[in-house]
Amino acid sequence: MCDLMPASQPAEKIGKMKKLRRTLSESFRSIAFKKEDSGFDEICVTKMSTRSCQGTDSVIKPLDTIPEDKKVRVQRTQSGFDPFEKPASQVKRVHSENNACINAKSSSAGKESPKLRRHSSPSSPTSPKFGKADSYEKLEKLGEGSYATVYKGKSKVNGKLVALKVIRLQEEEGTPFTAIREASLLKGLKHSNIVLLHDIIHTKETLTLVFEYVHTDLCQYMDKHPGGLHPDNVKLFLFQLLRGLSYIHQRYILHRDLKPQNLLISDTGELKLADFGLARAKSVPSHTYSNEVVTLWYRPPDVLLGSTDYSTCLDMWGVGCIFIEMIQGVAAFPGMKDIQDQLERIFLVIGTPSEDSWPGVNSLPHFKPDRFTVYSAKKLRQAWNKLGYVDHAEELASRFLQCFPKSRLSAQAALNHEYFSNLPPRLWELQDMSSIFTVPNVKLQTESGDSIQVCARRNSHGKASSGSKH
Repeated sequence: MCDLMPASQPAEKIGKMKKLRRTLSESFRSIAFKKEDSGFDEICVTKMSTRSCQGTDSVIKPLDTIPEDKKVRVQRTQSGFDPFEKPASQVKRVHSENNACINAKSSSAGKESPKLRRHSSPSSPTSPKFGKADSYEKLEKLGEGSYATVYKGKSKVNGKLVALKVIRLQEEEGTPFTAIREASLLKGLKHSNIVLLHDIIHTKETLTLVFEYVHTDLCQYMDKHPGGLHPDNVKLFLFQLLRGLSYIHQRYILHRDLKPQNLLISDTGELKLADFGLARAKSVPSHTYSNEVVTLWYRPPDVLLGSTDYSTCLDMWGVGCIFIEMIQGVAAFPGMKDIQDQLERIFLVIGTPSEDSWPGVNSLPHFKPDRFTVYSAKKLRQAWNKLGYVDHAEELASRFLQCFPKSRLSAQAALNHEYFSNLPPRLWELQDMSSIFTVPNVKLQTESGDSIQVCARRNSHGKASSGSKH
């Protein structure tokens, strides 16, 4: 089950926060782009969605209780997978440089060979380089948010498609915190179910994050196939979602904005966690957790009621909502008015909480018993009948949709639920960077006689919780 992270200290004054933002912005300016002459330093993050629609242990311990020498060190080195691999000619040149270095050391220690100097230049002055704005060609605009615009682009280095998230910088404000979080939290994460950040380009006016290009997202995919997805596809999508979440949760990172448009779907059916602008980790400086996280439809009742004392359980409620939406074909709790309306929709199915069912609920800032109708809990299939058509689906969904946060199933534990018992055992043995589709006989089923397709991007329902759209 999920344990809770302790709340942090009260927020500092606004002036100090602005100063911190400027300092962090300057840090980006000074460190991110020393790589200009050393080629591409791969960074793994996520491609943001353009849509505006709405450890090995199964228990995640409170962060402050983990001894320093026991904390997971996020791997920040390359894993051997390079999505922007160098052309063969460059690889050959690197090998010849290495040989030259070895020969130089053995034959004339302390002296620099003229031949070695000639070969030390990484590339000609006119060739495209990583970390440079002119290394990428913009093809079309994909979306625009309050502080960023996203384009489909192409790398001039190797011709691969990319997504360019161009963040406009304000002189006084510096780099937006959401962009800082994305790059700083996720540059060491390498997993097949998390989208890659390939490059960072910093200029005086903009910060551009260069992401792996993924064709569509789960929201668009469900729009293309209304009425609920094929049950086998739901299982594969959910397995991949839990796989990615388990990976980040074991590294004490919360996503905090799970929703269908932040789950990207490749043309092969691979699901990738995206949009980590609201993600949080212990390593990032902070003074408080916010309850202004997660798009309304996927926000858990504890956060809706004002709790800022949360952990991985926050993400697991969103998993339950997405699971039901994939099976049923409609959002689980589509609040149309405000937080009060959202809570009423939840309590109508899950039951109105009390101190007996949810210890501590009366102490939450926005919980006033007289404000809510008292409902008794129902079987989930009474609200979403298609849950009853799939073995163990209702039971798994009910383990996610628990009002009491500590009762929610963790991502790692969910991967071992009976719902997945008919999948090939090799799926649980895969390396982090291995796709589930490398396992024989694992593939998406056709939806309504259709093969998986790229969907045209268009506006959709719901309200995004962060300022970024891509």
